[in-house]
Amino acid sequence: MDDDLTLPADTMAILNEFLAERAQREQEEEQRIVNKTGKDAHFEEDWQLSQFWYSESTKVSIGKVVATLLTEAGATDFRIALLSCPSLYATIKDIHGNVNIFEYDQRFGAYGTDFVHYDFNAADEDYLQNYHNSYDLVIADPPFLSEECISKMSVIIRNLQRTSESKVIFCSGEVVEKWLTACLPVRKCQFQPEHERNLGNEFVSYANFNLDHYVVNK
Repeated sequence: MDDDLTLPADTMAILNEFLAERAQREQEEEQRIVNKTGKDAHFEEDWQLSQFWYSESTKVSIGKVVATLLTEAGATDFRIALLSCPSLYATIKDIHGNVNIFEYDQRFGAYGTDFVHYDFNAADEDYLQNYHNSYDLVIADPPFLSEECISKMSVIIRNLQRTSESKVIFCSGEVVEKWLTACLPVRKCQFQPEHERNLGNEFVSYANFNLDHYVVNK
């Protein structure tokens, strides 16, 4: 029996046409993402990386908070860092151009120079040194509800803050409160971020400023 299987010429032509069309669609989609800074991005959640996208209402609420903070700051060099919350990127980018998305997931490299690859496991006082003391607002959503993750994320946040007065919004499970407040000067807020999918853990927000005032008065 001949082990070399060859498809008929007409079948090969159809297959090659299909593959070429698929490659073209993927290339065009990636280019749209880069050109329009995330508006057309439709990345699927990767549960292996503990990714859960925010609901539309939560994105709108946080976006309005950011817009108010920007107005109050009145600074053209105001910089925003998003740590492990990629579903916020398009919303925040529409409001302010100076934003970096810190993500382990390399898919978000489609956002070009806004993307910074990082791994919270590598956190120490020298990690991401090129970005130290650079951000006026840090929004973080750690991938895991563990003391180690919260501790290492806190190190990164402290280093990214431009000054000790830089704003921090930290979204995570209620179970992390004792670890988080031991690492960062934040307190639990009434604002409860929601997700497109219901999560089993009680999800809350923490901040080093009166976040609820901005949410209520948005």
